[in-house]
Amino acid sequence: MEASGGGPVDASFQAIEKAINSGSHLLLYSVNNITSGTDAQGEVTVRLEKDGLIVNGQGADTDIVIASAMAYINALNKLMTSMERQHPQV
Repeated sequence: MEASGGGPVDASFQAIEKAINSGSHLLLYSVNNITSGTDAQGEVTVRLEKDGLIVNGQGADTDIVIASAMAYINALNKLMTSMERQHPQV
């Protein structure tokens, strides 16, 4: 999968979105450090919205791009699960 963006985090979000085509919108992107030092672990929180449904996702890693992708995928999983509950298939 190939995608471009305003930086590596944006490019990873674009690549994930291109692969699954969720149609969601990013409302929030937040990074906080969990540990300190040169090998500090960062925690990323993202908030996604689709059709009025809002979910948060979290990810943590020493590589902020990986933590960001994990948070985005976590939020997408929650979004898809919530949408399936709202519209179950018979």
